[in-house]
Amino acid sequence: MTTVTLYDYWRSSASYRVRIALNLAGIPYTAVSVNLIERDHKSPEHLDRNPQGLVPVLDIDGQRFTQSLAILEYLNDNRYLELLPHAPIEKAKHRALAQSIAVDVHPVCNLSVMQYATDNGAHTREGWIKRFMGPGLEAFEALLASFPTTSFCDGDQPKLADICLMPQLYNADRWGVSYAHCPRIVAIKAACDAHPAFQAAHPDAVKP
Repeated sequence: MTTVTLYDYWRSSASYRVRIALNLAGIPYTAVSVNLIERDHKSPEHLDRNPQGLVPVLDIDGQRFTQSLAILEYLNDNRYLELLPHAPIEKAKHRALAQSIAVDVHPVCNLSVMQYATDNGAHTREGWIKRFMGPGLEAFEALLASFPTTSFCDGDQPKLADICLMPQLYNADRWGVSYAHCPRIVAIKAACDAHPAFQAAHPDAVKP
C-alpha cells in the first residue's frame, strides 16, 4: 500500500480541513510538519513540493496535490465521502455555504495577510481578525437559515461546509471572536466536536 503523506502545519486552517477529510475517509497518513512560524514553507525543499510555498500538500495515489479545496474534492470523488449533495441545485447551495468561509473569510484572516496588514501599526491583529471573522460567521449563520435544522450544516453527516467551518471556529476561539449569538453554529460545533474524525484532526491533537 502506498504511503500517504500530508505536509501541514498544526494550526493551518487549510491543513486542518484536509486532516478532517482524511480521517472521515479512514485513510492512515504520515504527517510532516512545515513550520510556518519558522518559515519552513519558504525553504527550497518545500517550494519544490509547492511553488506557492503553502500548506497543505498531500501525496496520495502516486500524485501530489495542493490547495485544500481541490484536495477535498479529490478525496470526495475517489473515496466517496459524500461531502456534497448529489442534486445540482443543492450542491451549488452547499458549495456557496462552504465557500463563504473558505473563500471569503479564511484568506483575509490567514497568517501572511494578517501580518502584512498589521505590521505598519494601523491595525492590531485582534482588531483585524474581529473585523472580518465576526461578520463572516454571522453571515454563515444567516445562510444556514435556508437549510433544514440538522445535526451538521446540511444533514446528519458532516459535509464540506462543516469541514470549512470548524477550523474557522478554532481561530475564532483563539482570537476572542464570539459566536455565542449564532445558535446554529454553536449546535453544529457541538456535533463536530463529538465526532472522532474532527477530534483527531484538532490542532491540539496533532501539535508537534
